[in-house]
Amino acid sequence: MLGPADKGGAKLRAMTDTPTTISPGLPRRLAALIYDILLVLPLIMLSVAAGLFLLTVLQGNADPVLNPHVVQLIALLCVMAFFSAFWRKKGQTLGMQAWRIQLVSDRGERVSLAQCLRRCLGAVVSAACLGAGYWWCLFDREGRYWHDRWSGTRLVLLPKKGQG
Repeated sequence: MLGPADKGGAKLRAMTDTPTTISPGLPRRLAALIYDILLVLPLIMLSVAAGLFLLTVLQGNADPVLNPHVVQLIALLCVMAFFSAFWRKKGQTLGMQAWRIQLVSDRGERVSLAQCLRRCLGAVVSAACLGAGYWWCLFDREGRYWHDRWSGTRLVLLPKKGQG
């Protein structure tokens, strides 16, 4: 974990306006994730509907059918775009803002696009292993997921407004 005396700790404090690098607890992380899922599901549905509309227009078929693998790919791309766009901009999705969680690089800087993509793909692997990559934060001394380690990122808890 970054200490207050090291260079990365100073960058992290400047970015998050907090003197601490406390990792948010699992319930807070899950609450933010549920919030974000409720936001990204309509985007997935709109994207799939747009794909069906394109098929209708291109094929002239009144009853188009999308291959299930294409629907899964559309969903994955929507989720990756949603999270990456928010993480790149402020280090926070809307759910993370509501629950005072921020994603930063190990050096305390804004995450890069490559880190966002690695984190998204790593999250798929973490989930595919029966969620082991997510549960890992309960045993990790820094409270990090597998995909945090793979992408060189960490989640930090921001102070309440008016504190810190």
